[in-house]
Amino acid sequence: MTNADYGVCSMVGLLKRVALCRPTDALLNADTKKWHYGPTHSAAGILREYAGFVSLLEKCGTEILWIDAGNTEYADSVFPYDPSIMTPEGAILLQSGKALRRGEEAVHRTFYQANNIPVLGAIQGNGLMDGGDTLWLAPDLLAVGRGYRTNQDGINQLSALLKPMGVAVRAFDMPVYHGAAACLHIMSLVSPVDRKKALVLAHLMPVGLYTLMQELGYQMIEAPLDEFDATNTISLNILATAPGECLMAEGAPKTLALLHKAGVSVQTFSGDVLCKACEGGPTCMTRPVLRAG
Repeated sequence: MTNADYGVCSMVGLLKRVALCRPTDALLNADTKKWHYGPTHSAAGILREYAGFVSLLEKCGTEILWIDAGNTEYADSVFPYDPSIMTPEGAILLQSGKALRRGEEAVHRTFYQANNIPVLGAIQGNGLMDGGDTLWLAPDLLAVGRGYRTNQDGINQLSALLKPMGVAVRAFDMPVYHGAAACLHIMSLVSPVDRKKALVLAHLMPVGLYTLMQELGYQMIEAPLDEFDATNTISLNILATAPGECLMAEGAPKTLALLHKAGVSVQTFSGDVLCKACEGGPTCMTRPVLRAG
């Protein structure tokens, strides 16, 4: 691949190429208590819902590249957003604050090498960082959530790697919510859905992030807290496939109505098992490789 085949500095630019990772045996046969999965977890349901999501993504015209997790213990590898991020110039490998996910970054390194995508660096040592704690607010501005999965050391390392590209990093403290086991990412609270439009959970957003987005001219679509709680945070997990065009899991009718009212086109898929029970929505199930514009 050439650098025209990869590069991301937006949450809503046309999703031309994306990496996915199929459900592994480790996920299908997971110890639900160990992995903090819900009681509706089932292998058949996961496979059915994942196939529906992939079909919907293919209909959007997005090219899919497959990450091979192999015969690993990484049940969460179906959620490839976290072990790495894509930048305008290549990938950066991360190191999750969830101990059970440590090592997944090596799977991503192999994927990038196989697809001739440069790996620019990695979060190392005591640094912790999840991709879900990174949020592009502008091509030269990345917001990062500091919480249970991402620490200041990881933020400092990421900032140093992005600085040569002219990208600034702004960090914000995340709320405790339900604690470390059910932690929130910054993307649990903010989902850009169009240029300068974002679905947000204002109740839990850091004040600094909320005011920064206002200063940047974002229209905030404020989602209802009750649906956020009822869907295990999945109502805020929205994948933009193009400006104003999104995918989301079913089960949040009030949030869906707010998005439609704001002029956002949304397609839905069944996600009660894979998304709600396993705590990862359509954004989590992707690693964008190329977004245009």
